[in-house]
Amino acid sequence: MRYSASEKAEIIQLVENSHLPLKRTLQQLGISRSTWYNWYDRYLEDGIDGLKDKKPIPKSVWNKILSTVKNEIITLALKETEMSPRELAVTFTETQGYYISEASTYRILKAEGLITSPAFILMKAADKFHNPTTPA
Repeated sequence: MRYSASEKAEIIQLVENSHLPLKRTLQQLGISRSTWYNWYDRYLEDGIDGLKDKKPIPKSVWNKILSTVKNEIITLALKETEMSPRELAVTFTETQGYYISEASTYRILKAEGLITSPAFILMKAADKFHNPTTPA
């Protein structure tokens, strides 16, 4: 259950003013000790503003493709227009010594609008087979 900042502050005040031991008070409120200590530390540090929910900040991604590599892939794709994403990935890996997968190459080219959806051939269903099978 999510609590608002004001509800968290009320819970902190309630626990601080309780005559019961901390563990028992939190047990009756249905709040874990780790959650309460997390709230309490944030409350002591920043007051009620510290209790507001914050959007998670993504940490650096260890396998993110560098923008320079993306630009090199795009340049190679524009130069070698007949190559598929697989061929571009293999060529780039062999010439630059930097491994990039076919899927990553495809995503980069798709994001730049260099790959279009394949043309689909639509077929109508027939009421009967043109060459029906016969029992033997």
